[in-house]
Amino acid sequence: MTDSQISPDLVDACVPLAEGSAVHAVRHQRDKVAAATQGSYEALFDPALSGPPLVERLLAAHAIARSAGSVALQAHYRARLDALAPLSATQQAAADGAPVESLGADARLQAVLAFTRTLTDHPVEGDREALLKLPAAGLATPEVVALAQLIAFVAYQVRVVAGLQALAALGGDSAAAAVEENTAPFVHPANLPPPGEPLRINGYTSETLGWKAWLPVIDLTQASAEQVQVLDASHPKARSSDYYLLLVHQPRILQERATVFNAIMYAPGGLSRAERELASAVVSRINGCVYCASVHAQRFEQLAKRNDVIAQVFTDPQGAGTTPRERAIVNLSIELTRSPAGFGAEQLRAVRAAGLTDLEILDTIHAVAIFAWANRLMLNLGEPVFPPRD
Repeated sequence: MTDSQISPDLVDACVPLAEGSAVHAVRHQRDKVAAATQGSYEALFDPALSGPPLVERLLAAHAIARSAGSVALQAHYRARLDALAPLSATQQAAADGAPVESLGADARLQAVLAFTRTLTDHPVEGDREALLKLPAAGLATPEVVALAQLIAFVAYQVRVVAGLQALAALGGDSAAAAVEENTAPFVHPANLPPPGEPLRINGYTSETLGWKAWLPVIDLTQASAEQVQVLDASHPKARSSDYYLLLVHQPRILQERATVFNAIMYAPGGLSRAERELASAVVSRINGCVYCASVHAQRFEQLAKRNDVIAQVFTDPQGAGTTPRERAIVNLSIELTRSPAGFGAEQLRAVRAAGLTDLEILDTIHAVAIFAWANRLMLNLGEPVFPPRD
């Protein structure tokens, strides 16, 4: 498939969103997110990328879309695979949905798709042992980083498309929805540490954690000018962070991802910063990402000056929230994280009934989707490091 055959905006095409429609207009109020999402897609599927061959990348993306039940994205990636024909017999079998275990004739592809399946369906199971099977199958570190970014990106892409399809289906429907009752245990503030002091519940915490990579990171003395430039643009502490020093093995992908993240989490207007952090903490709790949950729980506390809802999320996210609006945001985050294929207008009625505007709903969808991406990187490329305790 040539560049001219690729949609200028794949998400718009997959929803689909007609220019001039209400949801198209809402989506493009966040044009930086839309542009960087498309830029990430183009970077990850660039034939010249120094990562796994394009056919392996497309097979992985197709498998994710199929597993997630995204009909439009599955059709798109299948069309791109068909345009690469002829495929080998093993590649064709993979494209047709053959079980990973039957692909032993191509041990490398088997390893790629096994890792893809784990990160897609059960990201918390993508531990060090699962990751190191990729170098053992012949993938160099930059290839592993590209594959991990691709899997995480398509998980994000699936949820953006599903969320926008639901928003388009909801339309102007103003039917009242029953706002979820608060089933989370009440925790009296007197029984919680004051905001700023760490919560520790069920293995989750709001304290500051470190993070250590399981693969070799870039040595700054050997980094290219492009890598240094991307590090400096990504985060103020990127030069000393294992996370960024690992991801910068693929600088163009990291640059696009950092742009998407910042545009989602810090855009002015729409959903409040604290509510974006709450959605991020919920997704991280559902996915089992202790590191991301700690960061975004802490940021919620800093912004909201309270930690009661975070204590509920750490205890049991289902039904968490101190107000109908919070509960609606929490429940949307859970539903879109767990089942993008089952996500539709019905899952948005509660947030609309709780008073969220369409832009605020879009911001919530984006926050959920970006943590489908972030959690998969943090869970599967390294591990949290807890500070020493007395």
